[in-house]
Amino acid sequence: MAKKQSFSDKSKGKEKSDMVSIKCVVSTFDEDTQSWKFREKMVRVKSASELADMKF
Repeated sequence: MAKKQSFSDKSKGKEKSDMVSIKCVVSTFDEDTQSWKFREKMVRVKSASELADMKF
């Protein structure tokens, strides 16, 4: 008979990462269309304090 696997059994094997995922939204003004454009990107960093030093 097959063993029933619960959600907690599945999550035990996964390793938790020390990284934090943050969504960064950067705005730029487009001179051609005279409008603002927004770029969004998911960034993985060790801590949120690292964002102050990042350049986009």
